[in-house]
Amino acid sequence: MLAKNNSIVLSKLKYKDNDLIVKCYTQQRGVVSYILRGVLKSKKSQTKIIYFQPLSQLQIEENFKPNRQLQNIKEVRLNYIYKSLHSNIYKSAMVMFLSEILSTVLREEEKNEALYNYIETALQYLDSEEQYSNFHLLFLLRLTRYLGFQPEHLNINYPYFNLETGVFEASDSGIHSIAGENLTLLKQLLGINFDALSTIKINAKRRQEFLNMLLYYFELHLDGFKKPRSLQVLNDVFH
Repeated sequence: MLAKNNSIVLSKLKYKDNDLIVKCYTQQRGVVSYILRGVLKSKKSQTKIIYFQPLSQLQIEENFKPNRQLQNIKEVRLNYIYKSLHSNIYKSAMVMFLSEILSTVLREEEKNEALYNYIETALQYLDSEEQYSNFHLLFLLRLTRYLGFQPEHLNINYPYFNLETGVFEASDSGIHSIAGENLTLLKQLLGINFDALSTIKINAKRRQEFLNMLLYYFELHLDGFKKPRSLQVLNDVFH
């Protein structure tokens, strides 16, 4: 069945000598893996690879067959042309980091248009912004809503947050309770949209500490989640 499907590239992997497997998050079918046969064989074919950079937004015309593990692409074009996301070294490091996380946490092979639209819109915002050093923090925090473990806003004025239960608490409940600067930043981020990120003023050390806490929150709520390998690159670039 021929169909058009808006897609965001999550990862690509060389297969055999000349083929490429590309995993995408799609608007119509959730996670879909495509096989591009022979694209590594000649220079002419390799020009197609530029479409499949991490988090590229594509429109794919696919020959979709249910129950097939690897789908075929008939045609592909850019659905949105980034101005800086792949050319700016800082944004590129953030893209590498976020694509690795999304490739890990997005598993459903079913339509979730709200989640797709969130990722699509957020990436376009990042592409257009000049102040973006805290973008990944809010992006991941808002992503928890779609993954089913968004922090509960009830009792947000309480002095502790429990990473294991996802709720604010009146007293310290043990190793999973956070307070202090991480708690303050969590409350700030829960109360803003992307266009207010420039109001968050933190240094690199605080940013890294909060990100480590956030990744631990993901580990507690998602089976098999591990800190991405690209985390060190991200920290080095934004140090």
